[in-house]
Amino acid sequence: MKVLITEDQIRERVAALGRQIEADYQGKPLTIVAVLTGSLILLADLIRQIGLPLRVALLQASSYKGATMTAGALIINEAFAPDVIGRDVLLLDDILDTGHTLSTLVARMHERGANSVKTAVLLRKLGRQEVHLEPDYCGFTIPDAFVVGYGLDFNDDYRHLPHVGILDGMA
Repeated sequence: MKVLITEDQIRERVAALGRQIEADYQGKPLTIVAVLTGSLILLADLIRQIGLPLRVALLQASSYKGATMTAGALIINEAFAPDVIGRDVLLLDDILDTGHTLSTLVARMHERGANSVKTAVLLRKLGRQEVHLEPDYCGFTIPDAFVVGYGLDFNDDYRHLPHVGILDGMA
């Protein structure tokens, strides 16, 4: 595996994102809505960097299944949909790839009554975006490669790695 982003680089960048989010949301009713499953590690590390009262919610949405590397139909589990009426929402996802998932979820949060909706991603992959969406907060911009680690998986493996890497033969 080729390490693309080290554990130390991730730690430093997540801390900086936390400080930026804290400054931007002073005095606002913040709800961070994390997209399962890839953003769980990022969520845990990020919320510990934000010194504000906030709510945490989880939303299950996926367009990748099993060992596939191409997006399919977006499936959203509405059973986890949080109450965001009158709240400022920060949608947190592991990666901005095509943009379909985040753009759909932004619209859903507005439909559910959020005051505002911003987006944060650990990774923004270059060259794959099909939907115009600029993330409000971005950890790292990466090349068009299949990455794993720090929450991202291949066939549900590799999420536990403390770094982001490219699997051998997947570049």
